[in-house]
Amino acid sequence: KRTQQQRTLTMSDAQGYDPKRSRVNDDTMADFIRGTVTGDVTEVPGIGPAAAKKLACGEGDEKVTNTYQLIGKFLMLKGPDEDDNKVESMEHCEKFWYWLQDKGISAHRSAIVKAVACKVNGLFPGVYDPDLYDDDDE
Repeated sequence: KRTQQQRTLTMSDAQGYDPKRSRVNDDTMADFIRGTVTGDVTEVPGIGPAAAKKLACGEGDEKVTNTYQLIGKFLMLKGPDEDDNKVESMEHCEKFWYWLQDKGISAHRSAIVKAVACKVNGLFPGVYDPDLYDDDDE
């Protein structure tokens, strides 16, 4: 049974994560996913100097200054939800997208979510399921 929150986190929402809104070149995305993490947060597709500065703002655990911390924040949002239920892939990506929005990231949020989710899925298969975002229109 889906909760009200899960029903509101759908692909029909005007906002929220949508991998089709990622404007990152496919080769750039593939290079990041296959490549070695260096720690420089700007290596993540969609994160430039302005976004890096916004991510670095905050206190304690809210301050993200490298790629490892960004991946860590993504994984922290994996679960559990308010009812101690497993956070599924779509809700997880939504939570990360909105966390980026709360950090002041106003551009390329879907690209950042997609890049981090795909990178982490290579380490932990099943964390991200891109098939959930396929539609019958293509």
